[in-house]
Amino acid sequence: MRRYRTGLWSNSDFVKLWLGQTVSHFGSGITGIALPLTAVLVLAATPTQMGILGALDGASVLVISLLAGVWVDRVRRRPLLLAADLGRAFVLGTIPFAALLGVLGIGQLYVVAALAGMLTVLFTVAHSAFLPSLIPQESLVEANSKLAMSDALAEIGGPAVAGPLVQLISAPFALLFDALSFLFSACCLGLIHTPEPPPTAFEQRKSIWSDLVEGLRLVLKNPLLRALAGSAGTFSLFGNFVGTLYALYVIRQLGAPPIFLGFLVATGGVSALMGAFMAERVVRRFGLGRTVGMGLFMYGATGLLIPLAGGSVALALSLLFLGQLLGDASVSIYLIAEVSLRQSIVPANVLGRTNASMQFLSQGVAPLGALLAGILGGMIGLRLTILIGVLGVMLAGTWLLLSPVRKV
Repeated sequence: MRRYRTGLWSNSDFVKLWLGQTVSHFGSGITGIALPLTAVLVLAATPTQMGILGALDGASVLVISLLAGVWVDRVRRRPLLLAADLGRAFVLGTIPFAALLGVLGIGQLYVVAALAGMLTVLFTVAHSAFLPSLIPQESLVEANSKLAMSDALAEIGGPAVAGPLVQLISAPFALLFDALSFLFSACCLGLIHTPEPPPTAFEQRKSIWSDLVEGLRLVLKNPLLRALAGSAGTFSLFGNFVGTLYALYVIRQLGAPPIFLGFLVATGGVSALMGAFMAERVVRRFGLGRTVGMGLFMYGATGLLIPLAGGSVALALSLLFLGQLLGDASVSIYLIAEVSLRQSIVPANVLGRTNASMQFLSQGVAPLGALLAGILGGMIGLRLTILIGVLGVMLAGTWLLLSPVRKV
């Protein structure tokens, strides 16, 4: 049985990367609340404008992910990470500045959402490719587990801090904390001393189009990556059935008070933290491949508690709580194992393009999933639409369990 070393806390450069990511994720948790509240409370945005604001962030994956992958493989990754952090700090910082001058408008929020979304895609692709150059391959699961713990803590703490901040200093100025968090992350990246291998001259001589096509070809020709991408796309499509309608289902159909929705989200953060803590142990027990498939299948299976929630309000909410507690831990384990598997099987010189192609193929269908969820929810009802969604997620997990991935 393959063994994975522990002890990354003794790796000072990894700790710098982890610390910067922890703080910036916490700041992004604040933005997740403060940006839409800026649109609603300060600019009195209409539902259509809110839809556009949300769509711009998701569209960034389709617009830039493949190009980001080419760029990441052509240059050193750490300068790109620094540029993405500094860029996000700048664009978010324009909102409180414009609010101070009294010139903030919905158009500026659109631009900020689009630019911040594209910079986040660039950072995500570069970060996934940079991490394997910073630590030994056998430590990837441990590293991704620790980074996932930071995400989970930010999911709990960021929104919890955002509410009081918005109340105290207003929504636009709360965004200043996220801008500062990106500056802190950039400082941490700047202090990393581990030398990064340069990109190969051969890769630099290719045309951008050739690199774009090669990234997609690498994913589609490799049976492991092809299964991971197809399953992730299925997960993204059907998972958005649940994500799009969840709040509406909980509040309108089950009659839960809005405060309970926040409690469910916080429960999910705690559960994700538990999953990140357990992930390395689960991988040691079952291996990367089976952990990926089981984690995704269990996420769908526990999601069945959502459409099954019924009877008294107390019983329905108890089932939702249980589903959130079990489901977020499962998906956290899946995500950690999935990214660790990709990082361990893809050569470093094509890791950027491969990760970007995976993101494009998997996340590109997310807007379609949200659109179909809205249409089906109006035609057949929220409960049945969510049931179709969780069955689709289970199908995505089954795909992995029946594919060559399970043997890794």
